[in-house]
Amino acid sequence: MSARQFPLDLEPAPDHRFERFVPGENAWLLTHLQGLQAGEAPTLISGPSASGKTHLLRALAAQWQSRGHVVQHFDAATRPPWKLLPAARLVLIDEVEQLDPDQQHAAFALFIDAIGQGAAVVAASRLPAAELPLREDLRTRLAWGAGFALQPLGEAALRQLLRQEGQRRGLQLGDDLLEYLMLRFARDASHLVPLLQRLDDYAMRTKRAPTVPLLREMLHEEPHPV
Repeated sequence: MSARQFPLDLEPAPDHRFERFVPGENAWLLTHLQGLQAGEAPTLISGPSASGKTHLLRALAAQWQSRGHVVQHFDAATRPPWKLLPAARLVLIDEVEQLDPDQQHAAFALFIDAIGQGAAVVAASRLPAAELPLREDLRTRLAWGAGFALQPLGEAALRQLLRQEGQRRGLQLGDDLLEYLMLRFARDASHLVPLLQRLDDYAMRTKRAPTVPLLREMLHEEPHPV
């Protein structure tokens, strides 16, 4: 019996630009981030997993770095100490709700240092500031400036996102496949984008085009919560 062959990992590199973000009802947030200046009050972006928070932080970092600014990024995987570089103009903190006590202490000190040297701070969390399980002084800092709750994408914006994700992967998504995805699964990017990734991987393994029959076959052979 021959060994099963697996394709090489040819996953396309993420394209974290503002132009790749489908705003839907979040245009105000996009405008705010694109116009952000050093020295402004902190910004907190809240929203569920896979709603685009990390994409926005990375797009913001790319924008500022293209202008020659020093950007620092911290998240729940970054162990203390958190040291602010003297030249830093933008500080990004992701996964705020997951910070442990030591990281919360480091984040608060980072806020103080960043404000002192005129650096902008943008944080992202699954929860709005009022609901964050953090020490009070850090939560107050996060609530001090602008707060934006990411709104779910409507049907038209979600279709645009799926087509865009398909194009990034070199997939031509037919109208029938898009309609099937929209009707049969939760209309949520956090469900549909990973499902599209699974379909892309399955199509590569079977050397077939992504279609509704192929999707059904994949779900039958490789059951997975969606």
